Amino acid sequence: MSVPRRSVPVAVLVFDGVRLLDVTGPLEVFDVAAELGTGYEVTVCSPDGRDITTSSGLRLGVERSAAEVYGVDTLLVPGGECLVKPGADDELLTAIQLLARGARRVTSVCAGAFALGAAGLLDGRRATTHWRHADTLQDRYPSVDVDAEAIYVRDGRVLTSAGVSSGIDLALALVEEDAGDILAHEIARELVVFMRRRGAQPQLSVPARTPRPRRDVVRTLCDEVAADPAGDHCLTSMAQRAGLSTRHLSRLFKQGTGQTPATYVAAVRREAAIALVDSGETIAAAARRSGLGSDETLRRHLRAQRDGED
Repeated sequence: MSVPRRSVPVAVLVFDGVRLLDVTGPLEVFDVAAELGTGYEVTVCSPDGRDITTSSGLRLGVERSAAEVYGVDTLLVPGGECLVKPGADDELLTAIQLLARGARRVTSVCAGAFALGAAGLLDGRRATTHWRHADTLQDRYPSVDVDAEAIYVRDGRVLTSAGVSSGIDLALALVEEDAGDILAHEIARELVVFMRRRGAQPQLSVPARTPRPRRDVVRTLCDEVAADPAGDHCLTSMAQRAGLSTRHLSRLFKQGTGQTPATYVAAVRREAAIALVDSGETIAAAARRSGLGSDETLRRHLRAQRDGED
């Protein structure tokens, strides 16, 4: 595997109250990428060069101050609830503006988008953040087009990602841009990431964003569909497993989830199929394992997804 050796200086700007996984997730991706021969050179810095304390109470060592970091290719600003309320302080904003000035890419994880917004780097751009904070980000920065669904969003040189673990997806996307899909996939395997998620994939899966049904029988059926999308989940079969008539089950399912059984099953299968393709499965295998049906059906869904990303 041929890997570009050009130097890619990455600055990770940390601060008191930062969420630990927002920092360590991307760091692990860049570390494995470096082990595999890329030129990533990561510097962990803080506004004043002092060590910081994460939101979990763990102290994090810092190499230097933001003013001592030169030639930044990629700036990464992790998140923390402190950025939402009361917001980033002046020292952090100055550090962001300084490091972003000559950077090829400026990126954020989770609530890090609030710091980029306060620094003026999101004006007139599309961006995302944790789904729980999306409305707040939109209200605070009206000129920003906030996408509350996406795992990560790219607008020009600025990339923003959703909550916590999506920082790994963002870092993998940066590696793919710099060194290709094969290397990014190899890193995902090395980190035992269950599947690589593309930017346009929703932050929450179909089961996670579906209201949890109150009735045990509907909850059980939803769990069965999520665990085995390719199983026999036609209305008749589901009704037999539940010991109900098809009409009664349809009514309970709609009351509990807001969807018909067929609509829910189709959505889970479509999402599973796309995730399988993104993780390296062939079209045929993904269609079979997800229960989606024919190769052509899956290709239609993939084309629709790409159109949405464009």
